[in-house]
Amino acid sequence: MTAVIYARYSSDNRREESIEGQIRANTAFAEKNGIVIVGHYIDRAVSTKINNRLFFNKRVRISRHLLHQR
Repeated sequence: MTAVIYARYSSDNRREESIEGQIRANTAFAEKNGIVIVGHYIDRAVSTKINNRLFFNKRVRISRHLLHQR
């Protein structure tokens, strides 16, 4: 199975180290469960309250496209 990691932090109270920690935790989970990480999508200093999260929106479009190909 393959997967991508989506990591983000808001502009309110997080820092770049938060992204690194999320990637480490998700990579460890993937390795433990036989999942191959094929990419990373990262949104830095972007609040979930706005609808302009570049990589989140890209991930949603890709997922929808893959679902429609089934």
